[in-house]
Amino acid sequence: MVEQAAPAGARQPFQLSSAPDFLPEAQLRTLQLERLQATVARAYERVSLFRERCQQRGVTPADIRSLADLRALPFTVKTDLRDTYPFGLFASPKADVVRLHASSGTTGKPIVVAYTESDLAIWSEVMTRTLAACGLHAGDTVQNAFGYGLFTGGLGAHYGAERLGATVIPTSGGNTERQMMVMKDFGVTALCATPSYFLHLLERAGEHGIDWSELPLRVGVFGAEPWTEAMRQRIEQLSGIRAYDIYGLSEIIGPGVGSECSAQHGLHLFEDHFYPEIIDPETGEPLPDGQEGELVLTTLTKQAMPMIRYRTRDITSIIPEPCPCGRTVRRIERIGRRSDDMFIIRGINVFPSQVEAALLAVEGTLPHYQITLTREHGLDRMEVAVEVTPEVLSDTVGGMAGLQQRLAESLAHVIGVRIGVRLVEPRTLPRSEGKAQRVVDQRDV
Repeated sequence: MVEQAAPAGARQPFQLSSAPDFLPEAQLRTLQLERLQATVARAYERVSLFRERCQQRGVTPADIRSLADLRALPFTVKTDLRDTYPFGLFASPKADVVRLHASSGTTGKPIVVAYTESDLAIWSEVMTRTLAACGLHAGDTVQNAFGYGLFTGGLGAHYGAERLGATVIPTSGGNTERQMMVMKDFGVTALCATPSYFLHLLERAGEHGIDWSELPLRVGVFGAEPWTEAMRQRIEQLSGIRAYDIYGLSEIIGPGVGSECSAQHGLHLFEDHFYPEIIDPETGEPLPDGQEGELVLTTLTKQAMPMIRYRTRDITSIIPEPCPCGRTVRRIERIGRRSDDMFIIRGINVFPSQVEAALLAVEGTLPHYQITLTREHGLDRMEVAVEVTPEVLSDTVGGMAGLQQRLAESLAHVIGVRIGVRLVEPRTLPRSEGKAQRVVDQRDV
C-alpha cells in the first residue's frame, strides 16, 4: 500500500500495516488475557445475571488466570437478552450509553444492544479492518445498501468506510431504481449489501440494459445472511466483481466480527476484541481447532454490554493453518448454517444452505428459490420452488421434465431424501430488500 502525505485538515488514511491483524501470536494471546480479565471483572461487578450464575458455579474473576479458564464461566444465550429486556444486561449507566440498536426479531420483544463512546470507536475500527481485508482503501466510493436505523448493518459499515478514507453513499436498502442510478452515475467502486439483494440488483440491471463490465464496481461486501460458495461463484461470474463474505451479529457488536481477505478462504475473526470458542452444540464441551461445532464468542473490550461466552448458534470450525495473507488472527470456515435453522424431514436433518448448494449445482436454474414446509396426515412434507432461466422455459416439455428430474436427484444426493421440486418462471418468487426469506413453514397454519 503506497502511503502519501495528506494535506492539513484532511482525513488520515487507514494504515493496514498498523492493524492488530498481524500481531505475533504470543503478543495477541497476552492482550486477549488482559482484556478478558478486565471484561469478566466488569461484568461480575455490574451485571447481576452474570454474577449470580458465576456464584452458582463457584467462580470469581480471580479464577480467570489463563484463556483456558474461560470455559469455567457460564454461557450467555439469546433468551437472556429477551428475559432482561430492555436494559438488564447493561454494564454501563444509561448516562454513558450513546447509542441503542435493536434486532429485527419476528416474535416477542426485540434484542436491545448498547454502545458507549468507546464501543462505537471499536466498532468503527473493526469495520475499517473488515473493509480493508476486502480490498477497499482510501479513495473508494462505497454504496452502502445495508439497512440503516435499528438494524446494526448500515451504520456499522458507514462509519468503518468513512474511517477507511472512502466516500460513502448511504443508500440503505430498497428503492432499487435509485440504487442502480447511483451505482452508474456516482462511479461506485464497492457495494455493501445482502447477497440476495445484490442478486436482485443484478437481475434488474439486466432489464435496464446496464452493462456491468462498463461500471467501475470491483468489490461486493456481503453479509447479514448465510450464502454458499456456489452463490459467490454465481455472483462473481455474472458481475465480474470480487465478492467477499463478512460476519457479525448485533449481540456482539454488529458487522465487523470477522471478514474474508484476498484469499477468500475463511473469515478472519478480529479476536483482539472477540475471543472465539467452538463447542459441541449438544454437550457444550469445547472442541479443538479444525473440528466443526457451534461458535461461541466473548467480547473482550465492550463496555456497555459485555457478552461472556455468547452462543451464536452458528455452525463452523476454526481453520488451524496460517493464512497466505499474513494475518495472524484466526479464521473460521464460512458459516453456511445455524443450529437453529435446521428442520427435519422424514428423520433427516435439513439446512437451507444444503438446498441452495444442490440447486446451484444444476445448470439452468437461477439463484432464487423458496422452501415450503407443510404437513399432511401427520407427515411433514417439503417442496422447493426454483426459478429457471428463460432458455429453459422455451425448451420442450421433455427438457423441463429432465431439469426437474436432475434437480430432484441433486437434492436427494445432498440431503439424503427425495423432495418435491417445482420449476417456476423468472421473477416469480418474492424478492427481498434485506434478508431473504428462504423457508415458509406452513406446518402449524
